[in-house]
Amino acid sequence: MYQLLIVDDEKKILEGISEIFPWNNIGFEVVGKFTKAKAALAFLENHPVDVVMTDISMPDMNGLELAKALKKYPDLIIVIFSSYSDYQYMREAITLEIQDYLLKPINYDKLSSCFEKIKTLLDEKFSINRNTDGSYYGKILKKVDDYLSNHFRDGSLIEAAELVGLSPNYLSKIYKENKGVSFSESLTKIRMQQAGEMLNDPTHKSYEIAYYVGYDSPKNFTRAFKSYYKVTPRDYRNGIRKDEDETC
Repeated sequence: MYQLLIVDDEKKILEGISEIFPWNNIGFEVVGKFTKAKAALAFLENHPVDVVMTDISMPDMNGLELAKALKKYPDLIIVIFSSYSDYQYMREAITLEIQDYLLKPINYDKLSSCFEKIKTLLDEKFSINRNTDGSYYGKILKKVDDYLSNHFRDGSLIEAAELVGLSPNYLSKIYKENKGVSFSESLTKIRMQQAGEMLNDPTHKSYEIAYYVGYDSPKNFTRAFKSYYKVTPRDYRNGIRKDEDETC
């Protein structure tokens, strides 16, 4: 888990961001939350973190002043969030090499996308092995694979992404990078394997199999089955099979 510190003088907003958003699901742990910038600085003296997310408008020191003070930590990533969309603030944030500038009220998808990008940067920086089963990504992929096995009839990328607390685009990206195949390819494989087993039982009608494995019509099922196995469901049932290395 990467360590995150959040600063906002509005306590309700601070509590909401730190406790409601599923930080752990995207690989972050909130290790500090402060209503005063100077208190946050004091904490950082003895507790190094990976990311600081700070509001701009605060009484003792504004967020941009805090960002300047944090430049002594060259590896620290800073995110600004504010109700101000003023160009001058944004320009100064760019000058300070702020990672992102989010506007209040904070949009869930934008916050998620921001920290998914930050996690990718941190993973690359620390050369995290994403393929280790016990790693953060390994646990996510196992959960997604379990989801596919249990929901192959009506499974979707959007629902799987909600399950693991990631955006669909980001889940699609890390799934392909780690598994070597796309989410949809894995879903198709499970459906086709299930269909193949059912075709070996003559009591199952082809149209029943089609609906059972998630296709809205026998025609679409036959097209997908032939694309996968290189033979029609009828031929497959009759024992006509292509070599395994010719199938997906």
